[in-house]
Amino acid sequence: MASATYILWLRSVKRYFRSRSRMFGSLAQPLFFFFALGFGLSNVVSTSNGSYTAFIAPGIIAMSVLFSSVFSGIQIIWDRQFGFLKETLVAPVSRISIMLGQTLGGATTSIIQGCLIFVLLLLIGSLKISFGILLAFLFMALIGLSFTAMGIAIASRIEDMEGFPLIMNFVIMPIFFLSGALFPLTNAPSALKVITYLNPLTYGVEGMRYALLGSSSINPLVCLSVLGGFGLLMVFLGAFLFNRIKA
Repeated sequence: MASATYILWLRSVKRYFRSRSRMFGSLAQPLFFFFALGFGLSNVVSTSNGSYTAFIAPGIIAMSVLFSSVFSGIQIIWDRQFGFLKETLVAPVSRISIMLGQTLGGATTSIIQGCLIFVLLLLIGSLKISFGILLAFLFMALIGLSFTAMGIAIASRIEDMEGFPLIMNFVIMPIFFLSGALFPLTNAPSALKVITYLNPLTYGVEGMRYALLGSSSINPLVCLSVLGGFGLLMVFLGAFLFNRIKA
């Protein structure tokens, strides 16, 4: 089981590093949001964390991890189209190990993507090295693991490669915009606060904000507990739905 999980993890990581266009192309959208919103609204939005660019920096990192992790689920559909998934499913290994390998591979690549954005924001000067960097990486890992598992769960029920990006955009855009990544929760209307607190990504963003900036609207232990619980739920759901794929 462990060897199959490792091989599939290694396959995902190697595919990521061999696709330079994917690696650098996926940096464009987070950086566009950062420059367009960070500098465009810096004189309009007031925050308790200093500059607005520093405030949204953890949200931009979370955005990069979110998009990369969720869309890694398309690899399941891609493998199904080209027959690799069928060959994997009939192999004498458990489907759980296959799903875990895919999940860990997608989570790893999304964490690398988040680290690249983090380094770029350090170079720009919007973030500074602090003792909370390890905690920030932990939240990045939890976001990557949770939403990669969610992407695989959804991909396990979809066979249309063209339909997957449309469905995922419909799902992840509200998740991102309603996570408090771009606006302070303390200034949000009550109805919007309720929706935001129901969003699991909110706890990842606020946890990273505490780790990198030293303050957040939600206790970091609460963020860690909620995001960890959501991650476990998504892994179990992904394993259940992946186990029902017909070979």
